[in-house]
Amino acid sequence: MKGLLLLFLLLLFGGQRSSACPHLCSCDGGQVDCSSRSLTSSSLPTRFPAETTELRLHNNLLTTLPNELLEDLTSLSSVSLHGNPWVCDCGVLYLRAWLRRQPTSLTSHLGVNCSSPPSLRGRLVVYLTEEEVLESCHYWYCDLALVSQVCLFVFVVVQAGLLVALIVFLKRFKRLFKEGKRTREESFTAGEGNRENDYMATKDTSI
Repeated sequence: MKGLLLLFLLLLFGGQRSSACPHLCSCDGGQVDCSSRSLTSSSLPTRFPAETTELRLHNNLLTTLPNELLEDLTSLSSVSLHGNPWVCDCGVLYLRAWLRRQPTSLTSHLGVNCSSPPSLRGRLVVYLTEEEVLESCHYWYCDLALVSQVCLFVFVVVQAGLLVALIVFLKRFKRLFKEGKRTREESFTAGEGNRENDYMATKDTSI
């Protein structure tokens, strides 16, 4: 019984969330307007009402679209994506694939141009070849690999410096230990000599 009640609540609230107008957007029937809201790829709503027919995402700061974002919008007939700084690296593959699946009557691809990298700037995302996108991914991974190598080199240098400092400290400690031991032995020997001299002096006096 409790399981059925929980399932009912999940379906109820889940349905409410799917039909609710996303934060920072305005809705009018099947029209969802999220344009000119300075939305980034991280602040973009993660879901839209299932009955959305027109989605406006133009004139924002979007660089990529999250995977599967538009897959559940089966009633969608119009999407505006122009006026965003799209980054045409690996992250654009979902947007490119989605645009290619749309019918020619749907003009969502218009104005969806690459902002970076420089070699692809101004190109329409829908017409990018897979080789071009993967090449930009290759450069991105190379940059990441270079940064990783630099960080690794700095880490090794720091570790080497700490090891050298430790060796120097241990040598200094060993030297100080030997000096302290020698000083203690000399003091002990001197003390023994003084006691022997005192004993002899006392013996002579007694005689």
